[in-house]
Amino acid sequence: MSGFILSIDQGTTGSTVVVLSEDARVLGRANREFAQHYPKPGWVEHDLGEIWRSVTEASAEALARAEVQGHDCLAIGITNQRETTVVWDRKTGQPIHRAIVWQDRRTASACEALRDAGHLPLFRARTGLVLDPYFSGTKVAHILDTVPGARARAEAGELAFGTIDSWLVNRLTAGEVHVTDATNASRTLLFDIHRGAWDAELAGLLRVPMAMLPEVRSCSEVYGVTKGVPAMPDGIPIAGMAGDQQAALFGQTCFEVGDAKCTYGTGAFILMNTGKTPVPSEHGLLTTVAWRLGDETFYALEGSAFIAGAAVQWLRDGLGVIASAADIEARAREVESAGDVVFVPALAGLGAPHWDPHARGLIYGLTRDTNVAHLCRATLDGIAYQIMDLVRAMEQDAGASLARLRVDGGACNNDLLMQFQCDMLNAPVDRPVMTDTTALGAAYLAGLGVGLFANLDAIRAAHAVDRSFEPTMAAEERAERDARWQDAVRRARSDRGAA
Repeated sequence: MSGFILSIDQGTTGSTVVVLSEDARVLGRANREFAQHYPKPGWVEHDLGEIWRSVTEASAEALARAEVQGHDCLAIGITNQRETTVVWDRKTGQPIHRAIVWQDRRTASACEALRDAGHLPLFRARTGLVLDPYFSGTKVAHILDTVPGARARAEAGELAFGTIDSWLVNRLTAGEVHVTDATNASRTLLFDIHRGAWDAELAGLLRVPMAMLPEVRSCSEVYGVTKGVPAMPDGIPIAGMAGDQQAALFGQTCFEVGDAKCTYGTGAFILMNTGKTPVPSEHGLLTTVAWRLGDETFYALEGSAFIAGAAVQWLRDGLGVIASAADIEARAREVESAGDVVFVPALAGLGAPHWDPHARGLIYGLTRDTNVAHLCRATLDGIAYQIMDLVRAMEQDAGASLARLRVDGGACNNDLLMQFQCDMLNAPVDRPVMTDTTALGAAYLAGLGVGLFANLDAIRAAHAVDRSFEPTMAAEERAERDARWQDAVRRARSDRGAA
């Protein structure tokens, strides 16, 4: 073979590296999990050293499995957990604090103070986001306020801020490059999505020095080359970059207005392409950058369920009722339905369309004959119900019904979940042959960046569907299940929603 693309998918619970041929076939794949750190209830952190080891070890294993040599790598693409916040010393490259993860809720009070001061309309208008601890801006301020001397050092230009993409590029280039792409920038509360630039007024309100911010680049271009990276030769171009959900939208070839995908990972995220026009949401969704190619920016509507696969992990690790995440489908199939049991997986608050960081998880409808199988089925149902709420809000904002949903991520391999999702949406659901579409999207962007793919049509031609699910549930049953879910959500919510 003449060359390959290395795609790094740095996720919330682990790092996956995929080696793809020039025609986008998977040659090798490896994953390394890393620890989740919970210093206090509602706080979630990552050790950056553990993340870096996971990336380099997974890269070495993927290359070995693909039986390729590093010098044949044409380009590297990066996709990443978004909003997770890193602050590091520009000179040494060392983080001054653990990464604060997107799930972390410690800055909820700071967001409430900004809302109470009347700043929400400004942030929504310029960033397309809501004031929620999910996003990066208040996390940066927290680090600067809690690490001794950090704020003064940041103002002096000694410290750098970035999301995981930015930090990885910095490490891959031995500290020579400090950049991010437009998709990740759009998740910080610091970026004006209309002007395509950092906003000094928003940075002032969030108390984040502009000197910390990376240069914002497109999603497909050469940012720099590798230097001193284990298992990789120097000089490989890093040429594609996008936040994980935007990368999945790109990997699913959702290139037309109205195309939508849902990624089922630790959380579940649905995005709909709205073209070159940002569509403001009146139903609790986010307006975000889908991707930037050259000088053209494309936008999307987004809805996020903070807990999806993480609910299954909780059954495994917190309750010990399943031995592995893969066991949940078999256990859930032991019963015909969840019965009256409803699980609202608000284990990290509720995202769109509710935006209630103080909501808490709820298992409702337990009776004496409830067993583990009912709980497993209710967990899968709860994931699908959240997506149903998001699609409903998206349809209202877009003024059109969803024609078809493209799905990816680990949980999309669960046929029971996908059929229930299809039934509750009353719309077809397509699962692709390659479900690692976050990694695939990053690879496509990197390929574009070095000229391997001529255009979007060349990428579209490579997309293949594995299975299409068609709705079978009666309308009356769908309405009954919907009503039971809405009642449970009302019980899980606090009286302090954000939006």
